[in-house]
Amino acid sequence: MSSVARRSLIYRLINASQHTACPCHGCRSVSASHGGIVNQLRKLATPVDVVQKEYAFEVAASNLRFGDGVTSEVGMDLKNMSPRKVGVFTDPNVAKLLPMQTAIASLDSQPGLAFEVYDKVVAEPTEDSWRDAIAWARSHDISHFLAVGGGSVIDTAKAANLFTVYKDADLMDFINAPIGKGSETTGTAILDITSQSFKTGIASRALKPTLGIVDTRNTDSCPTAVHISAGLDVLFHSLESYTAIPYYERTPRPSNPINRPAYQGSNPVADIFSIWALRQTVKYLPRVAKDRGDKEAKHQMLLAAAFAGIGFGNAGVHLCHGMSYPISGLNKSGPKYKHPGYLTDHPIIPHGVSVALTGPSVFRFTAPSSLDRHREALAIFRDTTVDDASVSRIPDADVGAHLYDAIARFLDGLGVPRGLKAIGYTQADLPRLVKGTLPQRRVLDLAPGIGDVVGEDGQEALTGILEGAMEY
Repeated sequence: MSSVARRSLIYRLINASQHTACPCHGCRSVSASHGGIVNQLRKLATPVDVVQKEYAFEVAASNLRFGDGVTSEVGMDLKNMSPRKVGVFTDPNVAKLLPMQTAIASLDSQPGLAFEVYDKVVAEPTEDSWRDAIAWARSHDISHFLAVGGGSVIDTAKAANLFTVYKDADLMDFINAPIGKGSETTGTAILDITSQSFKTGIASRALKPTLGIVDTRNTDSCPTAVHISAGLDVLFHSLESYTAIPYYERTPRPSNPINRPAYQGSNPVADIFSIWALRQTVKYLPRVAKDRGDKEAKHQMLLAAAFAGIGFGNAGVHLCHGMSYPISGLNKSGPKYKHPGYLTDHPIIPHGVSVALTGPSVFRFTAPSSLDRHREALAIFRDTTVDDASVSRIPDADVGAHLYDAIARFLDGLGVPRGLKAIGYTQADLPRLVKGTLPQRRVLDLAPGIGDVVGEDGQEALTGILEGAMEY
């Protein structure tokens, strides 16, 4: 054994020794021998601050309006905010569709409401596309922002909003560390750092929207492939947030509550939203994939997306999302896979698909960390209960393998490529995929069973999960 202990291991040992009762007598005092261990560890790790675990969690969510046709109200909403000028953000495809037409008509209906349209948002945005949007918003004196579209549009509008408030800031001032200088607080927006071939994002309290509009009419024109990819994101938002480490296991505890991150670990409030969203997605996503005109299924999927957003917005996601960023980012220079059903000329692995590709392998790995939660997820995929014999009698050691099979069958039924190999990745790409995953500490720190991801053991675990995701 090396004479130099890893700092993270020392932190954990010190924390355990200070918070564990004497095992031989059940007493609450620390024996001389225990104290000796602590003192020895302190000498090994000079200087060492005791890392305390979290003891609290917070619940935060933006105002949300759900309904059939509520887009028609956005003009009144913005007029009520007394803006100087509204910037309406969308992409070239949505700009031609009913949701944008409805939004513009609503804005036009309000006398004296000034607005301009930015319709150049890029699907799977990059730092260059964000810089263009930021420059446009700054030059047009935009005070309020309306995003009409999906995640790429919303994230781009968030970034443009942030940098019109902080007019002298550079993009990298807010990008998550270690890629940029930023740190996580309560809101997120994701982009592709093309120079480094992986995704990351901004996490800042300033990104929290005033109002989220969920209009059940606005997905009517979505191609089936888009419905499926968005639904896959909901599925893994739910699964990851429900199985993230508990909030009370997260370290370090913030010295000031303003530094408590949005992604706090699983907690009783987030659990309710996450598990409900998981059940709805498993039930209704296959129906949308079979018939995108199924109105009930689409309504339920939109509700599931909203619920999952509240769940993971407070608990966080972990490995599937952490690995999805290099999977998508490296594709542009590597496999150059273009997913069927997407109206784009450049290579693209839609976000939901990039997350799903590692799903079976991830949850086979994480199952031992919280068997009850993974067994409950397995029961949902099997459309049964955890008390059903088919689930309750599975040995603990086999829960992960059964969940792997259940998720794989579910993805197969939706036509998801059967692993990384199916989109062009090979074993030779594993080191680059691991390297692109390692900087995603915002989510990796919530991954159950992963340990110290920057250490040798953590990198080995990531490699093994990715190897298991090559094909199924």
